[in-house]
Amino acid sequence: MSTSLSDVQRAFAAHIREPNLHPVPADIEDRRMKIYRELFYKNIEGFISSAFPVLRKLYSDTDWHQMVRDFIHRHQSQTPYFLEISEEFLAYLESERKPQSCDPVFALQLARYEWAELALFVAEQDMPEDAVAANHSLVDHIPVLSPLAWSMVFDYPVHQIGEGFQPEQPSEQPVCLVVYRNRQDKVAFLEANPVTARFLELCEDNSDCLGKDLLLQIAQELQHPDPSLVVTAGAEILAQLRQLDIIYGVSAAS
Repeated sequence: MSTSLSDVQRAFAAHIREPNLHPVPADIEDRRMKIYRELFYKNIEGFISSAFPVLRKLYSDTDWHQMVRDFIHRHQSQTPYFLEISEEFLAYLESERKPQSCDPVFALQLARYEWAELALFVAEQDMPEDAVAANHSLVDHIPVLSPLAWSMVFDYPVHQIGEGFQPEQPSEQPVCLVVYRNRQDKVAFLEANPVTARFLELCEDNSDCLGKDLLLQIAQELQHPDPSLVVTAGAEILAQLRQLDIIYGVSAAS
């Protein structure tokens, strides 16, 4: 009896996931199955469309729905939570999607960028309190990267892509973006140069290095002839990153 029930359940799920390949299970009225088919697909497609709104606009209706159908049919999700469907779809694009002529060359990178925005928006973490007074420079204190700030590098300017701008070739230089959520729970991005991206990398999990120490390290890596200029210019960058809630300060005394 349990084996028979298991067979029915598998046939039921297979039909819902890809009705064009798997027939309606025996002894189940198609009118009833249609309700399950439509509810299941519309829920999944709705979450994916809302998570990747820019990507959605770049596909025709036919191509988009074929891709979502392929995701539902091919991908074995590891989570039952609706909010994590976008991460499952990203995993599908990364490792299971067979490139099609309708796929933009930047599709995966755009999806990663859009997923980061959603993931930060729903993240349960909070921005830690800044232990350094606002009028004190983080050059003389310990700068730490916010857990709600992700430094990302792309081959394409994904933050500019839309229906009116779809690059066919990678950018000449890496596109460094910091996607972050501030204390007002607003998700935004900052276009950063490689030096700022390197500074944020050094700030990650930083527990004892002062801002000036990190800037001097960067000056050494750049083989800059006057490290003091790097520290002076870096102080302004630290102030901007702090104002945006990308970094926060920890007192050197602590």
